Amino acid sequence: MPMAYQAADYVLPAGLLQALEGAIHLRRPLLLTGEPGTGKTTLADWAAQYLHQKYQGAPFHFRPEPLRFSTKTSSQARDLFYTYDALSHFQAANLKRDGGVQIGDYLELQALGRAIALSQPNPAYQKMVGDDWHDQAQGCVVLIDEIDKAPRDFTNDVLDEIDRQRFLLRETNTELERGKDVPVVVIMTSNSEKNLPDAFLRRCAFFHIEFPAQDDPLLRTIVSKHLGAATGATAQAREELIGFFYDARAASPRKKPATAELLGWLELLEMQNFAAKNAAERKQLQEYNLSFLVKTQEDLEAVRKLL
Repeated sequence: MPMAYQAADYVLPAGLLQALEGAIHLRRPLLLTGEPGTGKTTLADWAAQYLHQKYQGAPFHFRPEPLRFSTKTSSQARDLFYTYDALSHFQAANLKRDGGVQIGDYLELQALGRAIALSQPNPAYQKMVGDDWHDQAQGCVVLIDEIDKAPRDFTNDVLDEIDRQRFLLRETNTELERGKDVPVVVIMTSNSEKNLPDAFLRRCAFFHIEFPAQDDPLLRTIVSKHLGAATGATAQAREELIGFFYDARAASPRKKPATAELLGWLELLEMQNFAAKNAAERKQLQEYNLSFLVKTQEDLEAVRKLL
């Protein structure tokens, strides 16, 4: 069953591969902006698989899946590297007054901290890394998703650590550093660069993913990748629906439908044999499935007027 934006089906916008390669060469994080649904997050999955293949035969293993950090409004810089369960540590220390409680047992490495540890494996960090542990050095893609959600001091605080790819475990006064010549590729997504500090932007590679224009073949290529090539009446119906989708984007006052909504909507209509229906039945099917394309009542009312 087709699924929206599987990495294997990802279609790169023109210039994005060059931006990724440039960021890797300069050892800078790649900041991706663009409206929701343009495939920013899925680039990390694609990049991990691409680099896994590219580095076959290298003296390190490149993980085929990214390590992810989902930014929250409460995120602090340390959260990107590790977490410390102080409460459990305190409770265990009280229960075992004779000792035997190690602070390292209550530290857990998070996305970027885990990637740095994996790039230069040390048995001392095995428990903190968990199931991702491997004796061989590993390169990684690290996805920092929706970084614009974080408090402003988050981006300022992580600048040096991202630049140097090293950090300090304060509770043990231990510094972890990326292994020599083992790539840790940081991809950050944001719905807008406007909320990010200038100093932060200066130290990033930047790429903005534009939503494809109606006459751009990119969207049709994405649709074919996910739903298969179409011919005859199915191809004509699909083109008609894509045209309606662009009209719906123009008419939606709140949340424009994006690629993920289009793929799901098309899949449902093709499952319901839309191409074989007469004009009245097509209109009815479009209306019945409209809530899969637009997601607010205000948008729904506006788009219904197009039918």
